[in-house]
Amino acid sequence: MDELGPVMPSDRELRSILGEAKTIAVVGLSSKEHRDSFQVAKFLQGKGYRIVPVNPNETDVLGERAYGSLLDVPDPVDVVDVFRRSEHTPGVARDAVAIGAKVLWLQEGIVNQEAHRIAAAGGLDVIMGVCIRTARTRLEQEAI
Repeated sequence: MDELGPVMPSDRELRSILGEAKTIAVVGLSSKEHRDSFQVAKFLQGKGYRIVPVNPNETDVLGERAYGSLLDVPDPVDVVDVFRRSEHTPGVARDAVAIGAKVLWLQEGIVNQEAHRIAAAGGLDVIMGVCIRTARTRLEQEAI
């Protein structure tokens, strides 16, 4: 079975995804400020998105209550942004489908064919192996 590489929609689709999203669940979000997950979530929060931390080892991050699982999040989630090792992503994809998320976004360096298949079959847009902060920043710079 061939492993997929990074998956990125067109810039038009990406603008639509990032423009319509209001709530982003960040799976694997750490309260440690030096971690990429914290820096990316802080950036997204600064751009006006509501961040929902999903990490069973945290109680709150960036002023938001943390949840142990996507299934515990009581509010609708638009984008599930994942900072977990690739082998953990199929379960995250199943949970993203179960909560009715619109997008599964696997961060830079994270690619998993099974997670892609699960999320796509569940009707989610899938982005893999791409940093959401880098994509958002690039789109902003191109709009100038």
